[in-house]
Amino acid sequence: MKMGTRCKTFCVLALPLLGLFSTAAAHAQDVQGGCPELPAETGLTWEYRGMDGADFCRALREDGSEAFGMYISKDPAFEPKRSNKAEDGRIDGQAVVWYRSELAGKPDVIARETLLEVGKNRTAHIWVQAQDEQQLQESYRQAADLRFNPQRQLSSN
Repeated sequence: MKMGTRCKTFCVLALPLLGLFSTAAAHAQDVQGGCPELPAETGLTWEYRGMDGADFCRALREDGSEAFGMYISKDPAFEPKRSNKAEDGRIDGQAVVWYRSELAGKPDVIARETLLEVGKNRTAHIWVQAQDEQQLQESYRQAADLRFNPQRQLSSN
């Protein structure tokens, strides 16, 4: 009888701790290479490649399609044009401007891109691709909740 009581007490006290460990593990799995942290509730996973002083990250939906992607480097190739301004937004608490873009061979895809400073001498060129306005807004919400670690160094792969 005493053994059962101890187990019940231990199990009741240990369950919340196990939940914390599993949540921490889920967040730890979301961070790869130089990619920012993805909130677990997004259901997205990172595809990561480190290359020559830069990090390439793609956030993939469960069906394998890309919700958004980014290239983090010292010198992004994207140069926004004021005439392509689409919407204002926020990512990791910082204000951003989303610009319209086009994908060659995919005229029906809604595409947007922005720049975000993510640390000393580090800029993320972030893009979003969506099939419709609802999917675009969902990708914006998911990107807004990203958390960058400014202390993380660029990949040297």
